Amino acid sequence: MTGNSSTDTRSILVTRGLRAVGDGIMSASLAPLLLSRGFNGRTVGLVTTATLLGSATSLLLVTRLSRTLRPLIVLTGMSLLMAVTGFTFAATGTLAVLLVVSVIGPLNPSSGDVSAFLPAEQTIVSSGFEGSARTRALARFALVASAGAALGAFLAGPISRVGRAIGFRSTRGIAFGAVVYGIVGIVVLPIYLWTSRRGQSGAVTNPGRLGPSRRIIYELTAVFALDSAGGGMVVNSLIALWLAQRFDFTLGRIGFVLGLMSLASAASALLSPKLSARFGMVETMALTHAPANVLLIAAAFAPNPQLAVLCLAGRSLLSQLDVPPRVAFVMSLVQPEERSATAAFTNLPRSIATASTPWLGGWLLTKSSFGWPLVIGGSMKLAYDALLWIRFRRFSTRA
Repeated sequence: MTGNSSTDTRSILVTRGLRAVGDGIMSASLAPLLLSRGFNGRTVGLVTTATLLGSATSLLLVTRLSRTLRPLIVLTGMSLLMAVTGFTFAATGTLAVLLVVSVIGPLNPSSGDVSAFLPAEQTIVSSGFEGSARTRALARFALVASAGAALGAFLAGPISRVGRAIGFRSTRGIAFGAVVYGIVGIVVLPIYLWTSRRGQSGAVTNPGRLGPSRRIIYELTAVFALDSAGGGMVVNSLIALWLAQRFDFTLGRIGFVLGLMSLASAASALLSPKLSARFGMVETMALTHAPANVLLIAAAFAPNPQLAVLCLAGRSLLSQLDVPPRVAFVMSLVQPEERSATAAFTNLPRSIATASTPWLGGWLLTKSSFGWPLVIGGSMKLAYDALLWIRFRRFSTRA
């Protein structure tokens, strides 16, 4: 790995952490903010779907323009949209405007990133490493993301109190979280620009063609899409809505639960490379993910909030163990010059699939406070685990 690669990787880790703080704030605040403005669960699901459809659209554009777009050009543009999105959510309660800005912006209502930020950052982080070093680098990337999201979720309640203190009284201070989200977009922009001027990531990304391994990449992408569709049922904004309706949680308590879940995910990122090296990447992906989904389903049947939170935290402790080996596994199947196109290609269907189901989860929560989205989403993700194990175990390597 070159010195420039090392420095640029550290810069991307810093920006990923800062963005994750903003994402954590908004994932906790989105449902309470919309509810405080008189909307219902169906609207929460609709806005969540719009944000994820916007992420899918931006990924599609990045993929189609990959001959000329460089990763850090994408990142600087997305930073500007992040600022616009945050300030608009703080300023207006008009649903049509919120839906438009949800589509064009990178607002992330989930526990993971599915925006155009992700393939660009993954390409930069992956470019300077090979083998097990790449898995460890991606694990650090996931760790920073989860730790930042935890901090943001924990801060959501205190930030709303600050908002009330400085005059955001019409929405009980919750809208101030959107202001902070917009400020984060402004803060990360110069870091991306500085990294871009250094030139390490100046290479043009590879056009959207895959090499000899295209068939297995197509199959993997289809299986990943099933997992993502299940994940769309249980994005953080819908978990927050379910906690508010089922157990009457306030924003502060919602933020605490989502922060606890993100901390658990961060802890799993530390363990993931060791498991991958010991048992194999596909084994780690499938055999840690399945128990996590059982716990997700169990949370829906929990008779009290304490048990529900325990199930959700246990699920988070296991559910992210598959992320670093998943990315490393995909990257190991293609040539270095194909990695940018592969990252965009595999993330685009995942983003579309994630966007396809939140509206259904929100609609179900308007009909009942029972956690049907958790049951349905967990079942879909269990099907993904089975398919992954059956079809791709023979391609597994240890890294």
